[in-house]
Amino acid sequence: MTAVTAQANAVPTVAAARRKLAERFRNAGFDSPDLDARILVGHALALDHAALAAQAERPLSKQEADAVTALAERRLNREPVARIVGVREFWGLPFKLNRETLVPRPETETVVAAALAMLGAERGRPLLIADLGTGSGALLLALLAELPAARGIGTDISLGALACARANAIALGFANRASLVACDHGTALGGGFDLVVANPPYVARPEIADLPSEVREHDPHRALDGGPDGLSAYRAIVTDARRILTPRGILVLELGAGQLDAVRRLAADAGLASTIRHDLAGIPRALAVTVLP
Repeated sequence: MTAVTAQANAVPTVAAARRKLAERFRNAGFDSPDLDARILVGHALALDHAALAAQAERPLSKQEADAVTALAERRLNREPVARIVGVREFWGLPFKLNRETLVPRPETETVVAAALAMLGAERGRPLLIADLGTGSGALLLALLAELPAARGIGTDISLGALACARANAIALGFANRASLVACDHGTALGGGFDLVVANPPYVARPEIADLPSEVREHDPHRALDGGPDGLSAYRAIVTDARRILTPRGILVLELGAGQLDAVRRLAADAGLASTIRHDLAGIPRALAVTVLP
């Protein structure tokens, strides 16, 4: 057997498969090729980070190599890694995903941080929380993790999203404190909420076609489409805020880039005062709203 033939017939190791995948992702222009490769190889082989390191020099079976290749092709077709593995971490918690849910994004953690900051010393009270358009339940369950005396309700118009949120509530141990309701925003809710949070659809409808393919082709459009100007959901929520909040209640909204002034005006017109919180990139990302006396 020649050296060339031996090399062609060589069985790749776990580490070699990761390096090759990272190189392909780097050549494709992905932002985090090494991380993507580690996650996908680990998912294909059912190995966590420590096991990947421990088994780095183990040769792959043909079945394992085929599994890695299949996942690589999905990523190279611009399917997000979180969609491929079906899980995304948010606020340090693992959230299962499905076709009806957005992938929770790091900037959305600004909403959680803003809500906790606004609550201040009230965090120990038995608060009632609502998450409007809960999707995977990320905002609601992250807040319940930080507020052990609180109970919460998540709403969504998608039954598939509510099923996903329910599965996450059970998996994370919050099923006894989290209820789920099928409705649009807060339309089916009564009053009495101490804290309401929402990451509403805020992409202007004409701009959806210009979104990156990872978002445009894989996130549910109903969770992206904010109407002709991107503000339809904000109008509905701020108009309803006085009805569903307690007199001292807080509403925290995620903002799309460039939407601060428009949403602040909507809040002011509804008799609401607002405070801004920026994300790690310095972008105004969360608007904390309270009812004016």
